[in-house]
Amino acid sequence: MEQKQFQAESKRLLDLMINSIYTHKEIFLRELISNASDAIDKLYYHSLTDNVTGLSREDFAIDVSVDKEHRTLSIQDNGCGMTAEDLESNLGTIAKSGSLAFKQENGEQKEDIDIIGQFGVGFYSAFMVAKHVTVLSKPFGSNQAWRWESSGAEGYTIEQCEKDSHGTEIILELKEDTEGEKYDEFLDQYHIQELVKKYSDYIRYPVRMDMERSRRKEESPDDKPEYESYTENVTLNSMVPIWKKNKSELKDEDYNEFYKNKFMDYDDPARVIHSSTEGSATYNALLFIPSRAPYNYYSRDYEKGLQLYASGVLIMDKCPDLLPDCFSFVKGLVDSQDLSLNISREMLQHDRQLKLIAGRLEKKIHSELLSMLKNEREKYEAFWKNFGLQLKYGVYDGFGAKKDLLADLLLFHSSSENKLVTLEEYIGRMKESQKYIYYACGETIERINLLPQTERLRDQGFEILYLTDDVDEFAVKMMHTHQEKEFRSVSDKDLGLETEEEKEEIKKQGEENKDMLNFLKDALDGKVKEVRLTGRLKNHPVCLSSDGPLSLEMEKVLNAAPTGQKVSADRVLELNSSHAVFETMRKLYDSDKDKLKEYASLLYSQALLIEGMPVEDPVAFSNAVCNLMIQ
Repeated sequence: MEQKQFQAESKRLLDLMINSIYTHKEIFLRELISNASDAIDKLYYHSLTDNVTGLSREDFAIDVSVDKEHRTLSIQDNGCGMTAEDLESNLGTIAKSGSLAFKQENGEQKEDIDIIGQFGVGFYSAFMVAKHVTVLSKPFGSNQAWRWESSGAEGYTIEQCEKDSHGTEIILELKEDTEGEKYDEFLDQYHIQELVKKYSDYIRYPVRMDMERSRRKEESPDDKPEYESYTENVTLNSMVPIWKKNKSELKDEDYNEFYKNKFMDYDDPARVIHSSTEGSATYNALLFIPSRAPYNYYSRDYEKGLQLYASGVLIMDKCPDLLPDCFSFVKGLVDSQDLSLNISREMLQHDRQLKLIAGRLEKKIHSELLSMLKNEREKYEAFWKNFGLQLKYGVYDGFGAKKDLLADLLLFHSSSENKLVTLEEYIGRMKESQKYIYYACGETIERINLLPQTERLRDQGFEILYLTDDVDEFAVKMMHTHQEKEFRSVSDKDLGLETEEEKEEIKKQGEENKDMLNFLKDALDGKVKEVRLTGRLKNHPVCLSSDGPLSLEMEKVLNAAPTGQKVSADRVLELNSSHAVFETMRKLYDSDKDKLKEYASLLYSQALLIEGMPVEDPVAFSNAVCNLMIQ
């Protein structure tokens, strides 16, 4: 028998394909089952267009069988089958696809043809696990069958053979186990069942296999039960995906059960998003918002991504390109028959189609979250507790690329409402005279409540947003404004509270006490950029603020990061000129400058403690307090 050579490629190319294109060897089963499905599709299509009688959709199936003794795994279909010319063309030339040609020939009926395999590479994945491959094929309506055999890139043979029915059977003689590879697992019926469930669960035709079972003998006594083995033909796939069913057919329990089984969660999802989209981007999507964050969600171990299917065949378990980072908590899947696949079904072309789907999913997720926020507030706040931090990271990430998308989903604790509020709700309550959206940062709500900088604002009835997460101020500064209202920290120099007369009075007092303020700055020996008078304080004598883009809270966050780099904000010590302490300091400036130096250090340490920052020299601070007590 003549040994033929592959027409276009060499052993090196086949080795490269087998070892490089596919990430996991188990993919071969997905590829061969998909090819079998294609073959049935072609015959079923012709039965409809050519009025072929005697063929019913219910008669089609794909059968998988294992022979452990001979180390063979077989995949058989009752589809269109192949002639010798088909075998020569489709299997003799690497990267030649009969499925692609079929679809191109029938392009005018594109909507009626859903062919999975459009590249002639999938079949050759068989050589990842097989040392020898035999293909038996008999075209529908023909009396002649053909055998194609190959042991790899050395070549192949084609000869006539006998075959009872139309269709194709692929027989893989598996390689022997090695230290690094276990090929025996593909002879295990339960492992085969798992792979079919994972990759080919939604192939539209039944994938069947004879499974070995055991049952108790009827005559077996209760005290010594005996069992017998039997074989049962089992359909391994469910065929009809839940996401292709009409919503009216499904109940909450159906979605919940699918989610928990598919994504290994114990709890029902907080939200289900089931959509079918046609047009420039045609796809089905079934998305879930979990009711709680996975244990590793905010760690580097967490992988985002949606399952990606092409016509019901799993292409990628986690496709990260379908989700923006801000919505990385979403689980689910997308199924499209229009995706452009490259060489193997694992490699996607990053084309316009994928971007269109990702863009529409982003808008859909945002719309569903906004609907939950407006109509199911309690449910949304539970969601926010789990994933709100990710949305705030999303505002800051990518230089604020998603800030407009996420702004109306944000929640912050309100000083006046004592609960979580949206920015829209905050702006809707703003006083007519209020210029800014005020916010204050701190470790806890209780600590923020004690900040001296919030006193005057709260006394005048202005609402303050309390920011307690590390990312909060970074996100707010990235947004800068919302609905044309500027965010302004309670520690900023100008809060827009003082009248012109008050500003002039503060300025006048600053000029009158200029020498003393400079003396205090020098006494603190570079710890502060400036000592100045302020009108923001009411009952407290002192507070600490900053000049420039880096705030004190941002300094704390950045210095706590494990980078080893330290930053420092331009600190400003602000004094309340209406407080009795200020009058004492004025007298000391004239009578006892050494003691004034001690007071300057004491006030600075006090301001640090109020801000939740560490005192630079706790011993010196303690001694200064003791000295003050005994005077």
